[in-house]
Amino acid sequence: MPTHSPFPPISIPTADVWTFLFDQADLIYSDLSSQKQHTFKFVRNTSTALGRGLLTKWNWQKGDIMAVFTPNSADIAAVTFGTLWAGGIVCPMNNLYTVGELVSVLKSSGAKGLMTHISCLEVAREAALTVGFPLDRIILIGEPDPKGNVKHFSSLLDEREVVKKAEVNPKEDLAFLVYSSGTTGLPKGVMLSHENIVVNILQSCSVEREMLDWRNDSIISFLPMFHIYGLHATLFVPLHRGLTIYIMPRFDLQKLCETIQTHKVTIAYMVPPVVLLLSKSPLVDKYNLSSLRMVHSAAAPLSNNLIDMFYKRLKVPIKQAYGMSEASPAISTQGWTDWKDSIGSVGKPLPSMSIKIMSTTSSTEVPTGQEGEVYLLGPNIFKGYFQNASATSFSFVDGWFRSGDIGYIDKEGNLYLTDRHKELIKYNGFQVAPAQLEGLLLGHPAVEDVAVVGVYSGERETELPRAYVVLAKGYLAGKGMERDICAWLETKVAPHKRLRGGVRFIDEVPKSAAGKVLRRVLVERAKNEEDGKRISSKL
Repeated sequence: MPTHSPFPPISIPTADVWTFLFDQADLIYSDLSSQKQHTFKFVRNTSTALGRGLLTKWNWQKGDIMAVFTPNSADIAAVTFGTLWAGGIVCPMNNLYTVGELVSVLKSSGAKGLMTHISCLEVAREAALTVGFPLDRIILIGEPDPKGNVKHFSSLLDEREVVKKAEVNPKEDLAFLVYSSGTTGLPKGVMLSHENIVVNILQSCSVEREMLDWRNDSIISFLPMFHIYGLHATLFVPLHRGLTIYIMPRFDLQKLCETIQTHKVTIAYMVPPVVLLLSKSPLVDKYNLSSLRMVHSAAAPLSNNLIDMFYKRLKVPIKQAYGMSEASPAISTQGWTDWKDSIGSVGKPLPSMSIKIMSTTSSTEVPTGQEGEVYLLGPNIFKGYFQNASATSFSFVDGWFRSGDIGYIDKEGNLYLTDRHKELIKYNGFQVAPAQLEGLLLGHPAVEDVAVVGVYSGERETELPRAYVVLAKGYLAGKGMERDICAWLETKVAPHKRLRGGVRFIDEVPKSAAGKVLRRVLVERAKNEEDGKRISSKL
């Protein structure tokens, strides 16, 4: 039988995201990169003025897509909610994309506007020229263009009450189009409705309502705001609960510790590699982090050893949650008070969520405690993949979404994740599609055939992409060739897709009779290679 949430179901309001959020008390939105402080009132008023400007100056149409290609910034709030006010759809993009990667997503999304940052402007302009995107629809957030070639988003603000807020059908109209790596190598656009987002805010906050107190609590986050997890932690939850949020443009251990100590931050959103750093780095001993009441970790499971190591050192509770773009994003979470009772799990389903574990070899549900594929059902589950009916159809079975993750549920109703049925590699919480890297690597003259897999690094608490390469005739294996292939690929992909697991040279890529790459064989080989290294290092 499916496992249902132990929490009371939520009542779903008939409201779009903007209307739902902007009837709140004041809060402070602090950008640590520029030391700006944005109040709730500022975000509300600026997003309203931007929405009006889109309608009056750009002739914005309902359903138009705004691509947001920028590092973390407090200005993302105004751009995001201004686009929603005008009836648009927000499409956050990885600010580390190469020109080719950005071109692909701009083409796929059909974006009508592109908000970017001075640090990303060169890539944005080149990608725009490649796809024929109008340069006058590129707008900056953060610092203005010193050359004056590109306008700042503030030039779009219209304070006049000449147009009304766009009318939105929360259940049907999209709020976000979030691109998620696909196993085929092509990113898929995850369609999230206004209702999906509103529901998930309520699901998350209702579980932690007594623990998120605007009078005492504040949040720090370095999570990338081009990811739905980052948006959830840095925009949605703080706005709904009225919490002060400190935004880091990128992860910096010293800055993280300094900010927690100086501002007495109480809640931190993290990912496993950062939890590992806090557990081991001698730098941490220089700071007083005792204000922290809870650390919230997601994006990849934490090992029990790491949880124990972190808690012993910092004496701060650390709870895990489970989410994905297709769930807007939160699915389950451990409790604040009983997190120790289910160490290693990702907790229980959020309100109005149901989970069942299905056999990977038959269409039957497996018994409690047995592994299988995680299926999800709830009002926060996305509407489907953008212009990809076949992927959407494959992902749903009788209304249930197939997560692609492998796990089991214990008798107390806690979910444990043990593997991924998908072939995606997760590096520091980022998804890396092996097929994409393989397709690129085959363009290297020395590569005859190739397969890419994830190699787990215990030292870094994450998977690292590794390529198994069959060399073309006339090329010799060796460290020089490995460096050449890695450096060649680095110019074509975002940093998280680099071959940090290295290159291994093989005579033949293992494949099935049908020609499918047998990644499991290579994963096992990689594991043996790593085990062999550990053994030899101890001799």
